[in-house]
Amino acid sequence: MDTLLDRFLRYVKIDTQSDETSPTFPSTEKQLVLSRMLFEECQQLGLEEVTINEFGIVMATVPGTVERDVPAIGWVAHVDTSPEFSGTNVKPIVHENYGGEDLVLPGDSSRVLRVSDEPRLKAMQGKTVITTDGTTLLGADDKSGVAVMMSAAAELMSDRSIQHGPIRLCFTCDEEIGRGIEKLDLNAFGVCCAYTLDSDGSGRIDSETFSADQAVIVVRGVNTHPSVGKGVMVNANRILCDLISKLPTETLSPETTEGREGFIHPYHLEGSVSEASARLILRDFETEKLVEYAQLLESLAAPLRAQHPKAEITITIHKQYRNMRDGLQKEPRVLHKAIEATRAAGLEPKLDVIRGGTDGSLLTEKGLPTPNLSSGQHNPHSPLEWTTLEEMQQAVAVLKQLAILWGQEC
Repeated sequence: MDTLLDRFLRYVKIDTQSDETSPTFPSTEKQLVLSRMLFEECQQLGLEEVTINEFGIVMATVPGTVERDVPAIGWVAHVDTSPEFSGTNVKPIVHENYGGEDLVLPGDSSRVLRVSDEPRLKAMQGKTVITTDGTTLLGADDKSGVAVMMSAAAELMSDRSIQHGPIRLCFTCDEEIGRGIEKLDLNAFGVCCAYTLDSDGSGRIDSETFSADQAVIVVRGVNTHPSVGKGVMVNANRILCDLISKLPTETLSPETTEGREGFIHPYHLEGSVSEASARLILRDFETEKLVEYAQLLESLAAPLRAQHPKAEITITIHKQYRNMRDGLQKEPRVLHKAIEATRAAGLEPKLDVIRGGTDGSLLTEKGLPTPNLSSGQHNPHSPLEWTTLEEMQQAVAVLKQLAILWGQEC
């Protein structure tokens, strides 16, 4: 039987990077490679109701072992990796019995996992640490969650003496670009609540996420040959850079905020003299703050429109996801069971908020309460990404305890 480590290493070697500029679903064809693999592996495990739709969403059922009717719950993970750094040709490195030292990543020796920067890494001495070689993402976000779910399902299928209710597995595409549940049929999923396996470390239970919008700024200028540009040329690049430079830097940026503080984050710029654009993310735990951030962008654009009347500056806001806080209150058991299961797995539960979003944000907004649980990932979206086998094993134990606890419901 495949081990948890076998599964994880197999999954991360598949390039599943999503693409927010693509109009298709999934946004990249390569995500379907892992989706189809999971479909086949679910069948091989003997799971029931195994399906894959044209959009790469895989669902399957671990049948319950209790005779009475109990609620079905869901486990959710996403197959795609972030567009922010390459996921091609991933070479995971397994550091068995890690000694607590800095880790120089051999594919790019300028990239070093330093204990001084990573206090949690120091605590992993003696454990099995898994890193990249420094040239790509590892993909533990969220292939650690995928491997954890598959391993927990395999263990429940191999020991039918464990009393539990039905568990529905769901693997989504395009979570990293905010489209993870766009093509998910909630009626077909058929659960009373769910849990995403997409948080870091171990023992963590995220009951709040950011609310999020995307802002797209497009500046259209006037191009001509620079030799005759005086009084004619309107440089879209300069106007866009001027606007971006006026954003606050001491506040309202990821570099200067923490906890419940929100931000405006320009993460992609491109352009030419005739047209330049920027994509920004607006994030805050209080949804109404997003309106203020959009108004701030417009206030920065207004004087530039007056200064450059021949230019066109447009700002478009796209809704992404909302804080799951209010939606979780509709089903109080979902958090209570997560806390109980974490303790039953021998861990101290840590209720927390996540400065980001998950499929659970969108699921909760649609009426399916879905908090987020640890899956062992660290430093997501970075070539310094890492995880540990032991934290993933702890996540498996939490899922099994969740299955048991929900199996005791009437």
